[in-house]
Amino acid sequence: MKRRLTVLLLVLNVISAVAQNGVWRSDSVQEVVVTGTGTRHLLKNAPVQTEVITQKMLRQYGGKSLEDILSGLTASFAFNEGDMGSQMQLNGLGNSYVLILIDGKRIHGDVGGENDLGLIDPHNIEKIEIVKGAQSALYGSDAIAGVINVITKKHTEKGVYIDNSTRYGTHNDLRQHNSLVMTFGKFSSQTNFQLQRSDGWQNTAEEYAEATVLTDSKNKTVNMFKNWQIAERLTCQLMPGLELYAEGSIYKKNIIRPTNGRHPSCDVYTYDLRYNNAAASIGGKWLLGNNRQQKSSSQQPEIITLDIDWNRHAYYYDYTAKHYDYVLLEGEEYGDQNGEWFSVAMLPGQSKLQSDQQRLMAQLKGIVNMPYGNTLNAGAEYRYDYLKAPERTASGTADDWTAALYVQDEWTAADWLNVTAGLRLVDNASFGLHLTPKVSAMLSAGDFRFRLGWSQGFKTPTVKELYYRYLHLMGSSTFFSLGNTKLNPQTSNYYSANVEYRGRRFTATVTGYVNKLDNMIALVNVPESEIPAGVTTAYMGDGSTKVQARMYKNMDDARTCGLDVTLSYRVMKGLTLNAAYSYLDTKAHLYDEKKDQMTTVVIDGMAHHKWSASAMYSHLFSPHYTLGISLSTRGSSKRYYQNNGDGKGFQIWRINTMHDIGKQDRMLAYRLELGVDNIFNYVDRTMRPYHLGNNTSGTTVHATINIKFNYGKKNKHTNSYLPKQTTSNEED
Repeated sequence: MKRRLTVLLLVLNVISAVAQNGVWRSDSVQEVVVTGTGTRHLLKNAPVQTEVITQKMLRQYGGKSLEDILSGLTASFAFNEGDMGSQMQLNGLGNSYVLILIDGKRIHGDVGGENDLGLIDPHNIEKIEIVKGAQSALYGSDAIAGVINVITKKHTEKGVYIDNSTRYGTHNDLRQHNSLVMTFGKFSSQTNFQLQRSDGWQNTAEEYAEATVLTDSKNKTVNMFKNWQIAERLTCQLMPGLELYAEGSIYKKNIIRPTNGRHPSCDVYTYDLRYNNAAASIGGKWLLGNNRQQKSSSQQPEIITLDIDWNRHAYYYDYTAKHYDYVLLEGEEYGDQNGEWFSVAMLPGQSKLQSDQQRLMAQLKGIVNMPYGNTLNAGAEYRYDYLKAPERTASGTADDWTAALYVQDEWTAADWLNVTAGLRLVDNASFGLHLTPKVSAMLSAGDFRFRLGWSQGFKTPTVKELYYRYLHLMGSSTFFSLGNTKLNPQTSNYYSANVEYRGRRFTATVTGYVNKLDNMIALVNVPESEIPAGVTTAYMGDGSTKVQARMYKNMDDARTCGLDVTLSYRVMKGLTLNAAYSYLDTKAHLYDEKKDQMTTVVIDGMAHHKWSASAMYSHLFSPHYTLGISLSTRGSSKRYYQNNGDGKGFQIWRINTMHDIGKQDRMLAYRLELGVDNIFNYVDRTMRPYHLGNNTSGTTVHATINIKFNYGKKNKHTNSYLPKQTTSNEED
């Protein structure tokens, strides 16, 4: 480990030494970003600090999933991939505080927080924009930790475009992508298909269960899974300046868990998981008539957009062995003294719905240029959440709605000064009105940018946090997770300061931040006195069963603070060195009812230090062959948890090679990728259920073949004046 850390420090020192030469003065070609303000800016001039993972970085890194990409190319993220989704953490805060967008639209998943990032096809990503903290009035309750905007590839040439990519690796890991785009005149159709599957793996056969250390557990570190998704998008350029669209998708996922073993009390042996997702949306963009040609580069296109989205996320238990479920008598209210729990036997081959979450959302927004260097961005949103969980809510269903109005003004006071301020007014069905202000300022001085920001966040409890309840029996213990209708909304204050240098070859950013949260919601242990009477009657009457209850509760307050550093140096044409480092510290105060005093804890999953670094090289050897090589590393110090031990620190290295065969702008082109992940075969063999620092299985290899067919020409109906979120100008 020390040797690998030394290598990383040497890379950072080389980059720093080169930067001190100060010989790069002219501007470099930059990415266009939109996430921070909803308006287009060159990355170096974005009023809100934005981190970008470019198309070139994505190609050369060759990540198999969004989790792989974010953890490998940034230092602010941490993941604990599980059956229910990706337990993601951004600068100390978990899934429910991170807003994930696909082309500016919210991804839909578990209302409790754990999004299934398998919904996002990594081969279809054009670039990723990351904004940390609740810095924009455009986004609501899910963005207290930050926003990840995944911008997908668009193909606008007239004709037919076909893209096939097949990746195969260790553990029978298969990643398949197919895309068919047809554009004729004013109409365009884009069909995407993806398939992901893996046999999973087991890092250790040791498991602590029933007060015994088992040495022959069949539980896997990552279970076997298979998912597939098909999506269709239709667009029509109805007239110059007006584009309409309709799109939909179906997503299916199965998680197959071990069914054989000596210890059937472990629930993973009795049922598999099955997910059914669906989505549909319609909308359009209207560029206001007299502004289709911008008068100056500083002006924003004036545009109105409307989006209406419906999403469904449902999951089921498919039973593979006899299993006893414990359900509350239907219709009884939470805490009712007459509520009783009953045991129901489920047999192999039977299935049962656990939850069906649906969301309907409408968004109307517009951008207008105002006098004296002001650009106004305003919008309205409505969101309705519905949860059907027959055995996990008191009445079988629950719902919630939220409406919001926002306005944000970008004021270019001078060529060297930009001030962005916004207000967001939220009205929630249960918690009423709340107003959150945001303000940031950027000072430009040559190749330097200085940014300051302050913003408030507001997050109402989710339907799951309010009403969900889950009873789980394992051996002699019963675990009961409770929703809490007495929760209060969470609020936050986010402060940030950023210094950035962007020269022709060298880029460096340093960002410090403090995020203070009040009434933070967490699932914590509670005493027996808070367990509903029905549960007490069913399981504690004879003293034979121990009940451990965990309830969603407001922590009195929490604070995260840290420092993020990113460095990039273009050594020469085709060779770029990148490095990132993140320091994090968290504290939360929670009232301990047993001790009748406040206790100070860290937020689960926190690591003080995380880092990543890469060297990316590409060279055109002939018109028909280009070689790309990426050598990268990522690591973390110890991750802290309140229960089940801390996760070990780790460092992992990987290499990926890319071989482009044939001219990429011709009708037919090929790409071959070969890579090795975890070169030094790091494996964390901590016994279950204690926390892992990383769940990698050791050294793995993969190969990808990509074939592209492009028969078409430039589409004259393509509106070049419409904001293109996929603009990507890069130096090779």
